[in-house]
Amino acid sequence: MSENNSKAIEAVVASYFANIATMNPTGWVENFAEDAVSYDPVGHPPTKVHEGFREFIGQLQAAFEKLEPTTEHIFVAGNQAAVKWTMEGISKTGKSVTFEGITVFEIDDAGKIQTTRAYWNPTVLLAQLRS
Repeated sequence: MSENNSKAIEAVVASYFANIATMNPTGWVENFAEDAVSYDPVGHPPTKVHEGFREFIGQLQAAFEKLEPTTEHIFVAGNQAAVKWTMEGISKTGKSVTFEGITVFEIDDAGKIQTTRAYWNPTVLLAQLRS
């Protein structure tokens, strides 16, 4: 794999997380291929990104005052990247939350995200929001 391909993958991953931080639905969805699918979290039914993205960002906007993702490690192999991340946030009710996971991104030939598989436990987040 070329270094340019690796940098392009790292750039689309960085844009994915930056648009979550700004809760920018348009910018976030522009990172994805038209037929992209997201398993977030893995084990839940997949979402067709271009059909469900407004709902996803809307849920973030409804629940959080602020979200700050940190990408701790990005491992690029072929057309995929595995990203270890931590998300810190402040809920609309003023609660601080921290949760973490690993998301595997599959990138298509056009440099867009084709598939995401996010490995994290939503019950950890929900417990913090309810405490």
